[in-house]
Amino acid sequence: MIDYIFDKIAAKQPLAKEDAVGLLNIKNSSADFYRLLSIANGLSRAEYKNKGYIFAQIGINSEPCSGRCRFCSLSESGFSVGARFEKDLPQVVSEAQNIAKEKVEALFLMTTADYGKEKFLSVGKAVRAILPHDIHMVANIGDFGPEYANALKAAGFFAAYHICRLREGIDTDITKSQRIGTLNAIKEAGLNLYYCVEPIGPEHTYEELAEEMIRARDYGVEVMAAMRRVNVPGTVFENANEITELEMAKIAAVTRIAANPKKSMNVHEPMHMPLLAGVNQLYAEFGANPRDNGADTEKNRGFGLAAVQKMLREAEYDI
Repeated sequence: MIDYIFDKIAAKQPLAKEDAVGLLNIKNSSADFYRLLSIANGLSRAEYKNKGYIFAQIGINSEPCSGRCRFCSLSESGFSVGARFEKDLPQVVSEAQNIAKEKVEALFLMTTADYGKEKFLSVGKAVRAILPHDIHMVANIGDFGPEYANALKAAGFFAAYHICRLREGIDTDITKSQRIGTLNAIKEAGLNLYYCVEPIGPEHTYEELAEEMIRARDYGVEVMAAMRRVNVPGTVFENANEITELEMAKIAAVTRIAANPKKSMNVHEPMHMPLLAGVNQLYAEFGANPRDNGADTEKNRGFGLAAVQKMLREAEYDI
């Protein structure tokens, strides 16, 4: 069975959901495990021409969010960030200017779901005005419809990061149909969609993970990611188990192969093992972070620009 799936990959045939599940069921540290990582690594090195990418993100506000995601430090049902704040426009622009001096491919602007939509457009326009033309600007915000998707594009956004998260509507107060509606609005507006399988915990089945990998491929994503759940103190998952970095490497490899993103594959948060499994892109984060209790994640669990640059160079990617 596994040889059959590997043969499909070699023949550049798209994988079915059950194929992805079969790969995910490979025993960690087995010979097939290392074969899987090698295949994913080889695909990224060849198809991405050994390019490594750095994405940066500014968390604009830290306020209780009505999405009530059980795993998030910003949820109004378990707000656990040390401070509430909203960065003003000059501060966001200043941070964007500093980030733009580094070798970043994209800058994400992130807010909670309740942040004002018109205010966000104003911030986006101001940031776009100071960014070099070759740095893509990406929105990471709550759900929206077609009209707002077009407004984001008009404001200078190149893409939107949006996903149907694992157990949406169970571990969150947001319905799966609401998320999918936003995904469709993003594509219809001509924005690029950046996707992720997340937040992965040991309770999630491989069928659940494979479903999101195939969903991403069906949307034709160019930028893909996989992220394990961080058990943030103060959330309901505070004392839950987390998946290992070795397991994350396997999931990243299968995601890379099954979703087949055209530009880059990311793992979140940055870690070393998945860099041998097809991952060629990492994030540096600033400000609020849903996986952190600190108000300035770059001073706590978040990774800065120098750290992710070093990780990619150690993996011998060309930044």
